[in-house]
Amino acid sequence: MKPSLSLSLQFADKRHRDILPRHKVARWLKAALEGDAELAVRIVDAEEGQTLNRDYRQKDYATNVLTFDYATEPVVMADLILCAPVIEREAEEQGKTLEAHYAHMLVHGALHAQGWDHLEDDEAQAMEAREREVMAALGFADPYGAEA
Repeated sequence: MKPSLSLSLQFADKRHRDILPRHKVARWLKAALEGDAELAVRIVDAEEGQTLNRDYRQKDYATNVLTFDYATEPVVMADLILCAPVIEREAEEQGKTLEAHYAHMLVHGALHAQGWDHLEDDEAQAMEAREREVMAALGFADPYGAEA
């Protein structure tokens, strides 16, 4: 049985709203979920992204995705914050479509919400392998490969 998802999708930065319709965001997230989840996804500008990263991680720059995980049992509960200008810049630098990079960052954030991490090499290898698997199932190229 597929996991159920309660999704709140918020656009503080509306520049990419047209490529992030609710049904696509939900499909990408569900593909990464191993159980039921309640997720809030907020698309932010660089200022809000930098403020959140600085205040909660003590890193004074905007990053692509921040995951605030609150619970993993019995339901995954988390906020995923995606910084539109950072994702746009990274997609261009990596030669990816904006849609593919957003899908990857949502999958990445959903995995973090479920306890996946990439601080240690073995954790990073396992998480990247899972990301590749999910992205392939969604019809996207390897997000870490040359063809991405």
